[in-house]
Amino acid sequence: MTVSAVTALVKDAIAEHMPSSLRVVGQVSNFKRHSSGHLYLTLKDDTCELSCVMWRSSAARLSFKPVDGLEVIAAGYVDVFERAGRYQLYIRKLEPRGVGALELAFRQLREKLAAQGLFAPEHRKPLPEYPQRIAVVTSPTGAAIRDIVQTLGRRYPCAAVLVYPVKVQGEGAADQIAAAIADLNRRSAALGGVDVVIVGRGGGSLEDLWAFNEEVVARAIYASRLPIISAVGHEVDVTISDLVADVRAATPTAAAELAVPDVAEVLAVVERHRASLTRVAGHLVEIRGLALSHALRRRALSEPLMLVQRREQAIDETCAGMQRTILGRLQEAHRRLRICEEQVRRIQPQAYLLHLERALAGRWDRLRRVMTRRVAQGERHCVSAERSLRAVDPIHSVVRLNDRLARADQGLRTVLRHRVARLRDRLDAEQGRLSALSYRSTLRRGFSITRSKKGRRVIRDLSAVADGLRVVTEIADGEFESEVVKRQQLELFE
Repeated sequence: MTVSAVTALVKDAIAEHMPSSLRVVGQVSNFKRHSSGHLYLTLKDDTCELSCVMWRSSAARLSFKPVDGLEVIAAGYVDVFERAGRYQLYIRKLEPRGVGALELAFRQLREKLAAQGLFAPEHRKPLPEYPQRIAVVTSPTGAAIRDIVQTLGRRYPCAAVLVYPVKVQGEGAADQIAAAIADLNRRSAALGGVDVVIVGRGGGSLEDLWAFNEEVVARAIYASRLPIISAVGHEVDVTISDLVADVRAATPTAAAELAVPDVAEVLAVVERHRASLTRVAGHLVEIRGLALSHALRRRALSEPLMLVQRREQAIDETCAGMQRTILGRLQEAHRRLRICEEQVRRIQPQAYLLHLERALAGRWDRLRRVMTRRVAQGERHCVSAERSLRAVDPIHSVVRLNDRLARADQGLRTVLRHRVARLRDRLDAEQGRLSALSYRSTLRRGFSITRSKKGRRVIRDLSAVADGLRVVTEIADGEFESEVVKRQQLELFE
């Protein structure tokens, strides 16, 4: 018989004696998901192993990910794989043993997303204190939307409510919810600005709430720029969307209460603030009125010329003080001059005396002219100072200082650019000199360096060379290896 004939007999025998459907309990081993979508694994117990295959069409319906070591119940049929000559279990349905498939899928996804940081508290966004527009992503026919709208209308009727209708259970529900969240983020400005989004539905079984446990919904909530409130099921129900959302509400009604403040409480706070502001404003008006009354009673405001007159008096006193000082210095100069005259008369050098007399007369005239000019300048300065005091304007000084600062900044930039250019030229020159002094420049002129291959020591004289020594010669563009054949190389050219 041929191998094919024997295999056909075994296949027929198995088909005849094996049930068309059976359930097998075992531990997953050697699990592999092929690029085609088919699953390959081995079920084993303490003594035996069974090869298994799950086609792509069946694998697409799995709600959890099989992993090595997981104990499962596989439902399917046994048949022979002719090419490999072995029998296999062809799995139609696979579920974990001891825990539901949905529960296991929930745990696996929760662990995966937690490891990626989707549940981290630092990514959660705060809810706006006074939202103006609230979007609700839920079924338009469920009890959840009625509870949310009624609660929002009762607590905060000034907020606009936008309902984004989606499926909340069944096939395609998760994709619709994720698409709605992304669409609201994209069209927020066109909708007039959405402040907060409520995503949820009423209570139900784990299967009914499963759309909110899908990874696509979790990713959409995490990527949302708008704050998300998750309100799925009852208080005991916890979904993946609850863990990722910025705020989790126990029920849809609780979500509406978290999204908006109570208008009665807001009005009460506003009234308290209004009363407080009224009291503070009245108190400030009273204080300012008293200050104004006191200011009006001051002579400086009732007689504004008094300030100018006081400044004029101060200027007059300054001028008088300057004149007294100048006169005092003149008198001191006269006194010293008289002393000098007496000393000169005692000495009686006629020619020298005549010279000093002429010099002193000239100096006296110059001193008198200088003092007269200084006094006139002082008087003019006092008059100018009086005018300046009446109309002091620091703006011109600020403008001049700004101009000086701009010129100084420009000069500093010019100096720095010049110094940087000089340093760059110096660096280029040093690099050129360094390149000229490099031993590689010598190599490029036709010289070479010979080193021993072992130890890479430079051979400087014949004492370091022996016959049979392997050496490495470095030239300008590389190295080559050679062997010493004869040590006395001068004899080679005799």
